[in-house]
This record gives sequence, structure tokens and C-alpha cells, in this order.
Amino acid sequence: MRGLSRAAGLRRLTRRQAVTLLVVVAGVLVLRLWRADPAGAGGVPPRPVPVPPTATTAAPADRAGAEDALARAFRERRDDVQVRGEGEVVKVLADDHDGSRHQRFLLRLASGQTLLVAHNIDLAPRLPGLAAGDRVGFSGEYVWNHQGGLVHWTHHDPAGRHEGGWLEYQGQRYQ
Repeated sequence: MRGLSRAAGLRRLTRRQAVTLLVVVAGVLVLRLWRADPAGAGGVPPRPVPVPPTATTAAPADRAGAEDALARAFRERRDDVQVRGEGEVVKVLADDHDGSRHQRFLLRLASGQTLLVAHNIDLAPRLPGLAAGDRVGFSGEYVWNHQGGLVHWTHHDPAGRHEGGWLEYQGQRYQ
């Protein structure tokens, strides 16, 4: 048996090597589990929180400033811009299941610009009963495209490395 182990390239590990190997394997397992469940709560995203009635309806000057920032980001073909705004749901799209799951819908802003919203439902609750004609407030990261752009990062960041976003719908904040 001893000759077989040496012939196969196997050798006996020292106690220190065995402990090091055990720590590395445990670390890899913890990392894989964390990535498989980024919500950190058994796969259950946090619940939405109530929003004061005036929070979703910004003052006209605030809305105009937010829409100007979005129009400028679109015109300048900018990416990774933190934006806020509000719009009317034009169409609810099928969920995206490629990687993290995302609830997707199109919003039309008062300016006429349309945005694709991709809301990570592995990290934040889904907007229940969302339908065309509903109003949704948003805060997230803008990414330019020819159709008007998209907004993502509409949720908290469990790792705390990115500014958190949110969606406001029917008096609730989803983050």
C-alpha cells in the first residue's frame, strides 16, 4: 500500500498542511454559499417598507432636475450614473432569469424618454401586481442604450460597496 501511494504521487500531509488545507476548503465553501444566497437571509429578500405619502411625489423642481439629469445622461451616452425619477409603466416584461433574477418593465418619463428598469428580485422584493399605467418612483444606476437607457441597482447592496437604490410603488419602498 505504501508503494502504491508514492507511485500515485500521494504523500502524507503534515498537521500544519492539513489544517491549512481545511481552512482553504472551508473558505471556498463559505464564499460559494454567500454567492449562492446574496440576500443572506435564506433566499428571502427583505420586505418592502412604507413610504410617507409625499415621498413618491417629488416637488416639480426636483422632478425637473431629475429628468434633466436623465436627459443629459442619455444625450451624452453616459453609464454608471446614479439617477432618480418617476414614470408611468408602459409595459411589464417577462422576468430575466439569466444570472440573478430581475423583474423588468418599461417606464415613460414626463419628458417622453423611456427607460428599461431591471429590478433584482433576488435582493429586493418584487413589485406585486405591477401593470401598465401604474406610477413608479426609482433610484438606481443609469446605463445608456439607444432605446433610452436602463436603470438597475434599484436595491440595497448586501456588501455595502455600491450606493443602494430603490423603487417606490403604491406607497411602499422596495430596496
